[in-house]
Formats: sequence, structure tokens, C-alpha cells
Amino acid sequence: MSLERSIAAFARAKRVIAGGVNSPVRAFKAVGLSPVFMKSGAGATLHDLDDHEYIDYVLSWGPLILGHAHPAVVKAIAAAAARGTSFGTPTEAETELAELVVSMVPTIERLRFVSSGTEATMSAIRLARGFTRRAKIIKFAGCYHGHADAFLIAAGSGALTNGVPNSPGVTDATALDTIVLPFNDAAAVAHAFETNPETIAAVIVEPYPGNMGLVLPLPGYLQQLRELTTKNGALLIFDEVMTGFRVERGGAAEREGVAPDLTTLGKVIGGGLPVGAFGGRAAVMAYLSPEGPVYQAGTLSGNPVAMAAGIATLRIVRDDATLFDRLEVLTRLLVDGLHEVLSKHGIAHYSTNLGSMFSTFFTPGPVTDLESALKSDTGLFANYYGAMLDRGIYLAPSQFEASFVSTAHTTRNVEQTLAAADAALAHLLARAP
Repeated sequence: MSLERSIAAFARAKRVIAGGVNSPVRAFKAVGLSPVFMKSGAGATLHDLDDHEYIDYVLSWGPLILGHAHPAVVKAIAAAAARGTSFGTPTEAETELAELVVSMVPTIERLRFVSSGTEATMSAIRLARGFTRRAKIIKFAGCYHGHADAFLIAAGSGALTNGVPNSPGVTDATALDTIVLPFNDAAAVAHAFETNPETIAAVIVEPYPGNMGLVLPLPGYLQQLRELTTKNGALLIFDEVMTGFRVERGGAAEREGVAPDLTTLGKVIGGGLPVGAFGGRAAVMAYLSPEGPVYQAGTLSGNPVAMAAGIATLRIVRDDATLFDRLEVLTRLLVDGLHEVLSKHGIAHYSTNLGSMFSTFFTPGPVTDLESALKSDTGLFANYYGAMLDRGIYLAPSQFEASFVSTAHTTRNVEQTLAAADAALAHLLARAP
């Protein structure tokens, strides 16, 4: 498959954009390819500069639950833009989107809009520290909460470790306030509280991590986090930037029956435009400026065009009674089919899916944390990725990313994807020595 225009576009970009991309995973380094430059999307498909069509399972990394260029969302964006793209003042659209979120997520009583998931998680941590008057946080290896300094911390070799920076520019002092633990290990969390009495402000977790591939919590694990934080006077923060309105109307909190103190949101609530939010118990949110002493601000927070896209999206999510059931059935159909195809060709793998999210790890599994995810055969994934791309299937260009299904996907798309996987694996195995 020729990608001449994409290759030329990447060369041009590298002359003026750092690394040629505005987010590292887009560079395709993990799969050893040159990135594909897209020019348009419609429904479940993308079109690149070389006029190839792809069935898209990235969906802008999750936001596009209704697919590309949904008519209601496009109409709302156009109407809002015609009235003005930014005011720097309050608008009723902000309140309307907030009311939609609060009505659908019972654990959120008040919220604040920002412009990205990173802003949301960064602000939630600051608020948790201000509310508890404590400095340390617990995060989990493999859970990604954006690129704020407090989150770019590597796990050490032990089960309990004060982190060290894994990015230049993050200071040792910042790292010392972040405790990194393995996901799905409640005993490690209990030990962290025992050895750091009255110093831990919050535990932040992706309830369904999607940035080491989709990894599911063990039964009872999230409830154990709730009990441990409550017992030790810390806040529980669910990072639902990815899972919010993806796995259930009320997110993972509703699905699991666990009430966090704070929740971060993004992706779906922006309908494809840059939006983030953090919210939770009214008593905690009252500590946020201008009511309280914890400062947070943003010039483009609550942008009217982004709010319009979010309102249009969430209205459909709210009003379509069967939306999540349909998405889950279609995702399961795809994952079960891929399991059959991979098994047919003798490929060791471990599959996960929940709601409209799924992953296929090229390892026998099970995958329950970062350590087990890293046992995946990334070389095989890279070869599989390229073969699928050649056959018109656009997956996330990394073994360690979740994939997504939208309401625009059809059973025909699933059939095409399974046929492509069958052909791709047959091709790869025929070339194997």
C-alpha cells in the first residue's frame, strides 16, 4: 500500500513541529512505520492523504462514541461557531453541559471545565492536596493520567516505592511525593497507608486502565480502594477521562457501584473537541477558587464551541436507551471473532473488553497489571499492525493502547475486520522462517 503523501507530509511536519507530531504515539515508532496522515472521517471510517479508507478503532483515542462527523454534532459546532468562537465570559452552554454531566453521573455534584484531560487530573490532585492538607499521592504503574509532573513517575523494583522521575524536567522533589504501586494489588495500597500515616492526600486510578492496553480490575479491587481511602482520610479519584460515558452513562463508578470523591472526565464530553472536567462531592469542590483557596483557571475553559459539541453528544448518549447495550454486543462480537481468528492461526493472545473498549495482548495472559502487559510480543504486534493497516483496519499504533467501537460501526465492519485479521495473519505466518 502506497503512503507517499503521508510520508511527504511527515517530512514536512518534522521541519517545523517537534518530532513531526503533537503527541508522541502518533509518530508510529512503536510499530516501526511512518505515521498515516488523515484528511477526513465519516462514521466509522477514516480517509488518508493517499485516498485509502480505513475502518477506525482509534476514534480520536476515544472521544468519538458517535463516530466521525456525526450530523448533530457538526450542526451544533457550526451554529456555535457562527455566534462566536470564544468570549472569556460565562455562557449558559457551560451550565447546560454541566447539568447533563451531573444528571448522568451521580457521584458528581459540582464540576469545573478545563481544556484537556491532563488539566483535569492535575487540577484534581491539587484540589485533593488542598482539601486534605497532605502532600503525597498514590498512583498505579501503567495508569496514565496525562503529562503533569506528578504523574510522570516510574515505578521502582519493589512492591512499594517512592517514585523517581521517568522524564527529564521532572524534579526529584516532585517524584518523592508520588507513590507508585502495581495495579490490582490492594495489599500494596494498605501497606503504603501504614508506612505513610496521615501524609497521603489521594489515590488516583483509572478504574479500567486503557493506557497499558485495556486491563480490568480484579473483583472487589475498586471497592477495596474506596474502603482504604475512607479509613485513612484520603480522597479517591477516578480518572474517567477515557471511560467516562464509554462504559456506562454513569461511567465506571456506576458500573462498579463505587463512589469516588473526585472524578476526571474528557474525551466523550467534548464530542471530539478539546474539553476536560473534574468534579465530585460539593464539599470538596467548594475548596476551589473563587469559593475556596485552591486556585485553578483557564482562558479557554468552557469554550462555547466545545460546549456545544459536548451537549450534542451527551444528549444522544442520554436519550438513546439501548446505546450502551448495542455497543457492548458489537464489541463482544468483534473480540470473540478476533479470538477465534488468532486461535485458528495458533497465536498466543489474551483479550479484554468492557463496554465499547477492547484490547488484544500478544501474550498468553492473563494481563492484570503493567508487569504482565509488558510480557506481550511487541514485535508480533508491530507486524500484525502493519498487515492490518494494509488491509484497511486502523488500530492504535501501540500494543499498550485500548481500542474503541462507536455507534457508527456495524456488524459488516466487524466482518470486514475479522476477514482482514485472518488474511493478515495468514500472510505473516507464510513469511515466517
